[in-house]
Amino acid sequence: MLFLAGCSSFGKGIVQGLLDKSEEEDTRACQIWSKGFSGIDVSIDRKEGKTKVLMVHGVGHHLPGYSTILLEKLARELNLPVMESPYKELTLTDPDSPSKNLGNLRLNRLLSKDRSRELLFYELTWSSISQSEKEVLAYDNSGQYSFRRAKINDILKKFSNDAIADPLIYLGEKQEDIQKSVTESSCWMTAHGWSDFPSGAHKPCNAFTSAALANAEKDDQIIISHSLGSRITIDALQRVAMLINDKKIREDYPDLEKLHRVIQDREMTIFMLSNQLPLLQLGRSLPEVLNEHEKYCSAQGSHYSQRFANQTHIVAFSDPNDILSYAIPEGFKDKYLDSRMCTTVSNISLNIANVVDVFGVSDIANPIEAHLGYDHDARVVALIAHGLSNQNRAPVIEERCNWIELTH
Repeated sequence: MLFLAGCSSFGKGIVQGLLDKSEEEDTRACQIWSKGFSGIDVSIDRKEGKTKVLMVHGVGHHLPGYSTILLEKLARELNLPVMESPYKELTLTDPDSPSKNLGNLRLNRLLSKDRSRELLFYELTWSSISQSEKEVLAYDNSGQYSFRRAKINDILKKFSNDAIADPLIYLGEKQEDIQKSVTESSCWMTAHGWSDFPSGAHKPCNAFTSAALANAEKDDQIIISHSLGSRITIDALQRVAMLINDKKIREDYPDLEKLHRVIQDREMTIFMLSNQLPLLQLGRSLPEVLNEHEKYCSAQGSHYSQRFANQTHIVAFSDPNDILSYAIPEGFKDKYLDSRMCTTVSNISLNIANVVDVFGVSDIANPIEAHLGYDHDARVVALIAHGLSNQNRAPVIEERCNWIELTH
């Protein structure tokens, strides 16, 4: 009886500890190193042009609609409570092989109550490209093998089979197709807004129409990527930066120079959730233009006319307890990223998953939540929505994050 009473007290202690933990003030760490950056709201409040956001997912199988949590939280944070229904979507295809399926692009339109403010949210789902390759591992998820594992280990193994496979597939022959899915999505985002988006289409995008050039000049484009999506996005943009300066391609596509001139004056922000750029740089060849930021990005630089963008600002989110995310270290952009991108970097280190004490012996955070939980974290959503500056900081950032302001 004493033993049972002891067990009962022990059990109550655990339950009470968990309840107490849930009622505690949120003390998860949040540290920011940045010169500051703009959020979506600055763009939405402009009087001219549209605000367009492209979402690029990371590892694991995804279905269209995967970004709904983030979309709805951004809608609430930006005070855009009206959503156009139904959404629009099309099938992405390869310009060099129009019958090839490169994934799905879904467009949602968010509006303020008075319809004066608007956000166009383009969601790319590219995982259909890699799914067929994963059939090699499908047997390992079957009951023939999975029942032999402990339950938690089975969950982790299935996550590994689905998620870890994608970077390996991306490094193989599917790399160009996956990059093209991003560039095609970017093209559709540039060329078309809500009213003229060809829902149901199954054809390549044309970036050289007069409407596309006009949109590129006045619309703002923001990219949100997750895990492997960060590498894919940067690779796709660097590929465009290389191709757009190729003399032969310019001869074949005379309008490319016009588009290039428009893009050159544009600033782009990429919010990288669970950033993996350093990890996925391992073993890769380097871009052809490196460590020449001043030549390409300074107005007095000798190659200023060849820059890809006026500025590409990377905002890299990572959780120190996410075994698959990394900060971007000092010097990384000069050593590994194409100088024509004119890149600046902000690092945000924050605990996405709660750190839990284990019987007073050690502590642990759920690594899967630490990798996947960015889309429903209030601090992440606030930083994407409102950015970071001395004049504009969301209350949740003011209260729960420490900002080290970087200067030159």
